[in-house]
Amino acid sequence: MSLSNRIRIHDVTVLSDDWYVLKRTKFEWRRADGVWQAMSRETYDRGNGATLLPFDAVRRTVLLTRQFRFPAYVNGCDDLLIEAAAGLLDKASPEERIRAEVEEELGLRLGPVTAIFNCYMSPGSVTERLYFFVAQYDPLMRTGRGGGVAAEGEDIQVIELDIDEALGMISTGAIQDGKTIILLQYAALNLFALNGSAA
Repeated sequence: MSLSNRIRIHDVTVLSDDWYVLKRTKFEWRRADGVWQAMSRETYDRGNGATLLPFDAVRRTVLLTRQFRFPAYVNGCDDLLIEAAAGLLDKASPEERIRAEVEEELGLRLGPVTAIFNCYMSPGSVTERLYFFVAQYDPLMRTGRGGGVAAEGEDIQVIELDIDEALGMISTGAIQDGKTIILLQYAALNLFALNGSAA
């Protein structure tokens, strides 16, 4: 279904173009009852991104990162966030970008990766579409310590967790990042069998 006959865009103003682009758009939306309603919305455009969960089905482990996130800090998170490796596409394909991010952040050169889905993480204000991947890993894939790119402000710790421990950390609030929770739940349902072997 196309929405082109239900929206009339009247004015787009760039409010900020520093870290990413913040715009205010004035438009009319034709409601379900046929009435046109004037609206104004701000959208934050940071580009699209990709994220990946490396898993070891034999040892029942996953690799995650721990890092400082300023927006989370100013909203009450007084700790480093535990997250899946991720990055913005920057004109690369989702698979190309996530391979590079995993090598930078986790110090891993992956074999085959599997695309599982993509979704909008905060569609009320952020334009980003996030592409989700999983891939098996083993110690032989390690190329370095990871840690990210210091020149880009990255100061990333690599952590390896048992899948059950990681899932428990969602319940306790130790893992609060949305993309990571989604990937861990996917792993529990699809990658790790209940009897302790790979699904």
